[in-house]
Amino acid sequence: MEISPYSSLSGYLKGLRVTMDNKSVESYTYNSFTLQLEGLQVSQDSMYPVFLFILFSYIFIMIVNVSITLLIFVDKSLHEPMYLLFCNLSTNDMLGASAVLAPVLADMLKPPSERLVGYYKCVLQAFITHIYGTTCHTALMIMAFDRYVAICNPLRYAAIMTNKMLMKLTVSAWGAALVLVGVLLGLTVRLSRCRTFMASIYCNNAALFQLSCESVVINNIYGLTFTVVLLTASMGSIVLTYTQITIICLTRKNQSMNRKALKTCSTHLLVYLIMLFSGLLVIVLHRFPQAGYFRKMSSVLFHIIPGCLNPIIYGIQSKEIQKYLTKFFQSNKVSASS
Repeated sequence: MEISPYSSLSGYLKGLRVTMDNKSVESYTYNSFTLQLEGLQVSQDSMYPVFLFILFSYIFIMIVNVSITLLIFVDKSLHEPMYLLFCNLSTNDMLGASAVLAPVLADMLKPPSERLVGYYKCVLQAFITHIYGTTCHTALMIMAFDRYVAICNPLRYAAIMTNKMLMKLTVSAWGAALVLVGVLLGLTVRLSRCRTFMASIYCNNAALFQLSCESVVINNIYGLTFTVVLLTASMGSIVLTYTQITIICLTRKNQSMNRKALKTCSTHLLVYLIMLFSGLLVIVLHRFPQAGYFRKMSSVLFHIIPGCLNPIIYGIQSKEIQKYLTKFFQSNKVSASS
């Protein structure tokens, strides 16, 4: 029999569950719009080191990614498809860091009982975090396509990678993420809620649908299918493009062009492997409930490591960015000395 949320005077389902592990008591309500996050639980001694690490990482991500994005748009020599497509990755890193790291920092300053979040705000945060995770893959996929065309079909590169093509690739990367994640969260929002406590450091789809007492089989099936399709498409595109690039480099006797191709491709591949390893670590640790603390830290690191390393790796690889930064610091040094 379906129980209406208004079947009692207060609209609450009265019940208590005693949790023996932490000897806490959790109240059950129907469709409450106030949720409680467990947050990042660290000891008193490690509280400030962890807080400062996340804070400085967040500041670094924002400053470096904003700087390199502005540099790409300001410097006309960087108006190349490779750098313009990288802006998608940089924007996504800032989006993911702002959606997760900032709220985590705020919750660390609150006692556990005050780590509350509104339901719709929680859904929005979950939406952004899953957009971030999905666009990490789709943005690198379109960047792999750019490398493939540049190396395997260099004579037609300018004709293929036009501004119109760049726009199509960008829209496809973000559009695919919006559709896939929209369905993912839509299946969760349809569920009624009978719990308010989320054993998570930030809002995500799994934490949200676990608040429901209804069947979540459809959510699990779609979530698993979503993950498998995304990883298969992502890894498949990387394998196919880099296989073709390797064949071209082996059959082509131009050593200068091969070294340039190796340099640009190794940069892209390194960024992809860092993102893939960080994401898979979170998925693997979900299978080990006893590793709850490490799972939560890996979730935080998934939003820190790629965001910090991506602009550094591309900045080191790019001679144009190096020249601009050298010129910038030299001019500042001259002006300061004068």
